[in-house]
Amino acid sequence: MTLADLPPLREVIARHGLSAEKSLGQNFLLDGQLLDRIARVPGPLDGALVYEVGPGPGGLTRALLGAGAEVIAVERDRRCLPALAELGEAAPGRLRVIEGDALAIDELALAGGAHIVANLPYNVGTALLVRWLGTTAWPPWWRSLTLMFQKEVAERIVARPDTGAYGRLAVLAQWRTHARIALPVHRSAFVPSPKVMSAVVHIVPAEQPDGVTPKVLEALTGAAFGQRRKMLRQSLKGLPGALGALAELGIDPTRRAETLSVEEFVAIARTLAR
Repeated sequence: MTLADLPPLREVIARHGLSAEKSLGQNFLLDGQLLDRIARVPGPLDGALVYEVGPGPGGLTRALLGAGAEVIAVERDRRCLPALAELGEAAPGRLRVIEGDALAIDELALAGGAHIVANLPYNVGTALLVRWLGTTAWPPWWRSLTLMFQKEVAERIVARPDTGAYGRLAVLAQWRTHARIALPVHRSAFVPSPKVMSAVVHIVPAEQPDGVTPKVLEALTGAAFGQRRKMLRQSLKGLPGALGALAELGIDPTRRAETLSVEEFVAIARTLAR
């Protein structure tokens, strides 16, 4: 059997008795054309390594294999493993499935140099993104991120200052990567259909500013946006050296966190790191 011989995904799901588990944050994506579009977002994948989290019954996995990729997939729901095994048989030597929790995987050892492409389970998506963005080594072990999120989360990743969506996630994403919304995804594309819209975000590494570390920036943004309605002089008073950094940089301490640009957060973090 080849990939072209595989039955429709709905048939695979029915044959294996699969259903999306709310406790695992699952929503199955069945639209083959849409899945192919997502697989094209990172660029040509022929012969490239792709790391996928939460493949479920393998819809996106099938599209990635169809694009010529070699796929390493991590799935914690063992009910999906037989369907994924059939995919592996249709693409010999190009699919490795690992049963386990993605948050506990040594990704660098497993998939260094891979594109990460995933319809992320809703309940771990943000945690995984922050982990991938916060890697100490830069450029990172991954080549690009192509990730499905709830639309609200996607908008927070690409948000600009002085907007309602702008916050910690935007700063952590944008200080050393280029992030964009690659395509919107209507909720009707999923089974079961979620109550919210979704979007695919594409992120590629950029040059890291000198003198800044993820640890310092995470602490700074955590304090600043943890009390986002308060002035900086209040929200940052518990972070040693932060108020002095504001004074040194000439940043008005009566401003609120959402008014600061990514560059201003980087400047404060650089001052704190000295």
